[in-house]
Amino acid sequence: MAFTLAACAEMIWQDKPIEWRCAKLRDMGFQVGLWNWPAHDLDKLERSGATFSIMNGYLQGRLADDEGAGMLLASARETAAVGRRLGVARLNLHGTGLGDGGRPVLAEVATPRKWLKARDTLNRICDLAEELDVVFTLENLNLPVEHAGVPFARAEETLTLVAAVDRPRLRLNLDLYHAQIGEGNLIELCRACLPWIGEIQVADVPGRCEPGTGEINYAGIARALAAMGYDGPVAMEAFASGDVEAALEAFRSAFTA
Repeated sequence: MAFTLAACAEMIWQDKPIEWRCAKLRDMGFQVGLWNWPAHDLDKLERSGATFSIMNGYLQGRLADDEGAGMLLASARETAAVGRRLGVARLNLHGTGLGDGGRPVLAEVATPRKWLKARDTLNRICDLAEELDVVFTLENLNLPVEHAGVPFARAEETLTLVAAVDRPRLRLNLDLYHAQIGEGNLIELCRACLPWIGEIQVADVPGRCEPGTGEINYAGIARALAAMGYDGPVAMEAFASGDVEAALEAFRSAFTA
């Protein structure tokens, strides 16, 4: 197995400065995932020497209405400039803006008309991505535990949208932690999503800690992904159940032959 491994810097070593965490992950051989860039000193992030796998690709906006789409496009343009400065590989999107605790800024039901609008907005995102030479991803979330009310949240829905757009500048950020809570059947989900996956994110269930702390057989999933021919990025977006370095090594072990 030859996956590119990354870890979310915001979720580990939380008592350390973010640039320290990025440099530490670099030294351990991991790429780095980030959340919202305004919380950080960009000069320090650049000096960390880290390779950035993914970060949030917008600060505000929504997929399924005119006002929200305009906000999303403007925010994505601003964020893409930051992403290019840091060399971020992928810029991440959701169906709507997320507030405190992952709650949606606007909870809504995805009606047929909103599905069409979401597809149109994502095509406009692809136009922007081509203009700026970046790649966006659309992430699935879980509704039962953390993100109730977010539209287009299930992996089945994000897959439908990305496949409908079917342009190389829009990929799936397939989060298996969220999918296990909301949908399950993870290996077959990976198989269905495979042509459109840009990154896979992992954490165990319950608890959102590193692989090996819960119910998901990540070593089995890793073998299945390798058998399917997937060799792209896999990122641990998880808390450490104890020692952070031990948690990262458990993650590495699950995704290394």
